[in-house]
Amino acid sequence: MKPSRVLSSPKGKTMKEWVTVLRAADAAARWHVHQRRKGSAQEPYVNHLLEVASLVTEATHGKDPDLVIAALLHDAVEDQEVPAELIAREFGSKVAAIIGEVTDDKTLEKAERKRRQVATAHKKSDQAKMLKLADKTSNLRAIAFSPSPGWSVKRRLEYIDWAKSVAAGLRGVSPWLEEQFDRAAEDAQRSVAVARGRVQ
Repeated sequence: MKPSRVLSSPKGKTMKEWVTVLRAADAAARWHVHQRRKGSAQEPYVNHLLEVASLVTEATHGKDPDLVIAALLHDAVEDQEVPAELIAREFGSKVAAIIGEVTDDKTLEKAERKRRQVATAHKKSDQAKMLKLADKTSNLRAIAFSPSPGWSVKRRLEYIDWAKSVAAGLRGVSPWLEEQFDRAAEDAQRSVAVARGRVQ
């Protein structure tokens, strides 16, 4: 009796790989359970992780489960101090390596961390570039639709400009993701312009 075709997708990805993706989503929800987005809506942080994972899934047409897993877990080391060794053991060294590429060194000052993101963007692997671009896209969407009450117009504009500087080094791996980023940046700038008008 032939095995059911449900066990593998037309792209050759097995059920086991996508079960691992779901395990990663569960881990992300548990690890970030008390974390909220900075925006006025205070969404659960896992919403951001799911959005980033959705973006890279669409960008790769579902062909790269490791990248989707890395997207779900990309802030675990930086925000929740989950050991990289644990991620490597549970989800593979490839996933851990992608996450390592997009994880800031929290021992450095914030300004230096932001400078390094710009300086090293072009040196990252294609997978890390796509993940970083999806992450910045999600953050810009948040500025447009649920900005942090504590962020002034000036700070929002500075973030948009900085995100564009980072994205400049990430281009060339996914035209579709670049389009999503550019659209998110335009929406964010438009929302800030509206906010500036209200202030004036």
